[in-house]
Amino acid sequence: MDNKKRFKAKIGNKDFTFIGTSSEEHMESVTKILNDELSKIKGQVKNISDEDAAILLAFNAISDQLNKQLEIDDLKNKDE
Repeated sequence: MDNKKRFKAKIGNKDFTFIGTSSEEHMESVTKILNDELSKIKGQVKNISDEDAAILLAFNAISDQLNKQLEIDDLKNKDE
């Protein structure tokens, strides 16, 4: 049996429904961080469209993820 659930979130000015296995608390945390980061970008870059702000946010998130993975890889290599 699959444990997927629906989670409704308002991101920016749009309503979304996500389907996944994460807890509601996790999804609420992600939504809050995402909205905070979108607000920060929109505050720093005047007249940016919602779409461009979302692309910058995605770029930053993937860059952070890549940096964290490199840190993990470095730590693993030090243990070997």
